[in-house]
Amino acid sequence: MRVKIGNPATVPAPPNTAYSHTAYVTQGPLLYVSGQIALDENGEVDAPGDMARQSEVVFSLLERILAAHGAGFGDVVNIRSFLTDLGLRREYGAVRAKYFTGPPPTSTTVEVPRLFHPDALLEVEIVAAVP
Repeated sequence: MRVKIGNPATVPAPPNTAYSHTAYVTQGPLLYVSGQIALDENGEVDAPGDMARQSEVVFSLLERILAAHGAGFGDVVNIRSFLTDLGLRREYGAVRAKYFTGPPPTSTTVEVPRLFHPDALLEVEIVAAVP
């Protein structure tokens, strides 16, 4: 096994099942993916104001980037999510849960006052252990 996802007994368990405390990578190169926002094929933000739709677009972009490197969401060891409104976390989380179906990666989610594009509601970056 090249990645061991877990929660050491020496610290309190995560308050939900959406993330794990650790991802120990034992082999394989790491792929660092820059933050992705919900850009369409014309470089415009898809669905301003719609967190669920923007989340779908972002995870679709991430899926394509991972596939281009022979990886998938099961290879992701860390995800960082930047939301402009944590009140929309439920919509984001519902989409995210569709893509991460196995042990969840390590995770950080923070609220930020704005992103580089004023219509973007979220930005997501990942690190994956490429097979």
